[in-house]
Amino acid sequence: MKKICVYPGTFDPVTNGHIDIVQRACELFDEVIVTVAVNPSKDPMFTVEERLNLLKESLKDFSSVKIDSFNGLIVEHAHSLNAAAIIRGLRAVSDFEFEFQMALMNRKLADDITTVFLMPNEKYTYLNSTIIRGLARFKADVSEFVPEAVQKALQEKVKNRK
Repeated sequence: MKKICVYPGTFDPVTNGHIDIVQRACELFDEVIVTVAVNPSKDPMFTVEERLNLLKESLKDFSSVKIDSFNGLIVEHAHSLNAAAIIRGLRAVSDFEFEFQMALMNRKLADDITTVFLMPNEKYTYLNSTIIRGLARFKADVSEFVPEAVQKALQEKVKNRK
């Protein structure tokens, strides 16, 4: 039986840190489903469709990765995909408290789904999508932090925003 995990996030946009977590998850699981979380309380820079396309382009070399999106509880989505685990990235101690609470709640809702915390390479510990969006708005070079497709998409978004 295949070991399947789900890696949820807003991925607005996907960064090299996210990709590092995907690579680590691929070493542990037969299939990694990277899933865009639709959160109505957030105002993302990219639409769900754009984020899905950027993920597909950025992760095209990972044969065991699938891309999708969901709206609702991640444990219900994980069940629908026959996933055994939810992947969460931890960059710093500051991430831990929130992620720990979410993992415990998810365990309470679905004790058959395990949360697996993965740490990215230390060169990505300061990296997050909010910082990338901020840099892009000031037309800073983000090529070191995101895949080429994301860099181009950010430049296009910033150019078209008034």
